[in-house]
Parts: sequence; C-alpha cells; structure tokens
Amino acid sequence: MNDKPIVNGKYLMYRGKPLVREKNVICYGSMSDKYILFMMIMSVKAVRGISIPDRVMIQIMPTDPTDKTPPKSVVKQGFFEAFDIGMAWLDIANKE
Repeated sequence: MNDKPIVNGKYLMYRGKPLVREKNVICYGSMSDKYILFMMIMSVKAVRGISIPDRVMIQIMPTDPTDKTPPKSVVKQGFFEAFDIGMAWLDIANKE
C-alpha cells in the first residue's frame, strides 16, 4: 500500500516551472525541457534556532533517459548561491 500522498499535478511553480522538494532533494524544471536542475542538501546549520541548508550539491540532469552525457555537478555553500548557479547552468544547458 502506498502511504505517500498523490500530488495530482499541483506543484509549487517558480518562473513557470515546477519546484519540487522531498526531504533533502529539490528538483526544478520541466520534463519537457532537455535538462532539469537537481539539488541535494548535504548539510544544514542552525541560525537563530532554524535549520537552513549549508552545503548543497547541484547537478544539471538530462530528462532523456537515453542521454549518457555526464551531469555537470558542484557543491556550494548556502542554498541561495547553489540555486543561483544552478539556474544559470540550467538556462545555458536548455538553450544549447
């Protein structure tokens, strides 16, 4: 029995594309594009009693399962820097 809720296609949208998070994994982008942004929160730190992402791995992943291009990947400090670089990489990759 599947105890996870079904989303029924309603996602948080950012700049017209879905932004989905489950635990420490965040995926951004449309499956109709050539690439999506995959981010994994590797560590968190407490700031004023709130846990915020500290180290974040970003990857640009192809949506085509037959595409054997190795993903572009880097680890950055802080979510903002990781998401900013990831968005730039994603825009460039999808324009090629």
